[in-house]
Amino acid sequence: MEKRTILIVEDDPAVGESLRLLLAKRGHTLYLASNGKEALQRLRQETIDLVITDLVMPKMDGIALLEAIKELRPEVEVIVISAQGTIEKAVQAMKLGAFDFIEKPINPRVISFVVERALEKQALVIQNRELRSRLEDKFHFKNIVGRSKEMVSIFELIRHIAAYDSSVLIVGESGTGKELIANAIHYNSPRAKMPFIKVSCASLSEGIIESELFGHEKGAFTGAIASRKGRFELAHQGTLFLDEVEDIPPSTQTKLLRVLQEGEFERVGGNRTIKVDIRILAASNRDLAEAVRTGTFREDLYYRLNVVNIHLPPLRERREDIPFLVSFFIEKYNQKHGMKVKGVSQKALNLLMAYQWPGNVRELENTIESIMVINSPEVIDVSHLPNEIRTFKERPETISIRIGTPLKEVEKELLLGTLKLTGGNKRKAAQLLGVNVRTIHRKIEELSGET
Repeated sequence: MEKRTILIVEDDPAVGESLRLLLAKRGHTLYLASNGKEALQRLRQETIDLVITDLVMPKMDGIALLEAIKELRPEVEVIVISAQGTIEKAVQAMKLGAFDFIEKPINPRVISFVVERALEKQALVIQNRELRSRLEDKFHFKNIVGRSKEMVSIFELIRHIAAYDSSVLIVGESGTGKELIANAIHYNSPRAKMPFIKVSCASLSEGIIESELFGHEKGAFTGAIASRKGRFELAHQGTLFLDEVEDIPPSTQTKLLRVLQEGEFERVGGNRTIKVDIRILAASNRDLAEAVRTGTFREDLYYRLNVVNIHLPPLRERREDIPFLVSFFIEKYNQKHGMKVKGVSQKALNLLMAYQWPGNVRELENTIESIMVINSPEVIDVSHLPNEIRTFKERPETISIRIGTPLKEVEKELLLGTLKLTGGNKRKAAQLLGVNVRTIHRKIEELSGET
């Protein structure tokens, strides 16, 4: 174990010295204090991991010292020792946060074992706190870059709604940063220290989505060899983020509505009602109101999810954010890869701002990282940009269709126009049209069969 710093508080010099010699053999740094006031002074001056204190001492007894330590440095573990041990004092010490209560005479093996356990716990607490701090920093507002009036309005809305438990529906094209918005809402809410569970609804088949969301009991279906908690149970007291919520099948939508209304459900194959306290955040890259009109999404569920609506504009509609995003990503990957890219030339930036970015912020980030790791340039210039950006020319974003044109012909013109806009990139065309790329391939095959 890493060597740590221990403070021994003991008014009997002989006992204090014997403890110091015992623990010094394990390589720990040891300090001695003869009373509680001296111990608190040392605690304010040094980084202390563990305090071992006698219970009965002049000026300040061990219980009063324990209370003071937990108020001053809650992460410091405290072991209380006493020759006058009573059950009442032991219980009192444990209630106040002591790691353990040991009676004198001290058994060297016992104290050594308890000290190592206390230090292990203290290290884990600090590690978890640092991890949470890094997570909160990662999902801070500063990581959602934008100076445009649209993004500033979204930041203000997030700050306002984060404190409440209302459901939020985040709508925007793929790559606009819907998950970052969900992260920002959770980590700036009162639920920030509780679980944040994410579910990609599109990646779950109809046969398993209920088990994933609600869990299942042993024997509920073939392969269910043990009971399993679902995402709702895992998110208890925290936040559940349903990404691509439009892909939830109608049968599951009904159960989801019940959870939103009543906060309860049953596992698949079970009959025990489970209650949960969660906040629901949902995201979609399609128009859910249109899905309601076509009957593929429940109207009552839509209104339950859409209490607060956040619309993320595509990058092509907030081009003024591109310079800030480029600078942010250059700095991000300089740190990640140990590089020293200074920036981007004005000519290259002009091309980056002119490009349509069908993949939105995600595509821009991937482009910047790719340029940096492939070229390692001092400054990103035009020659470093992908060919599709260097040769991009503004194409019309509208098509004219005569009233009365058959729907099949309208679909054909829209598909061909979008493919032209994306330079034939089927995946980007699918993102713009809000459909699966397999649908694009199928439609192209149908058109090929007509000729």
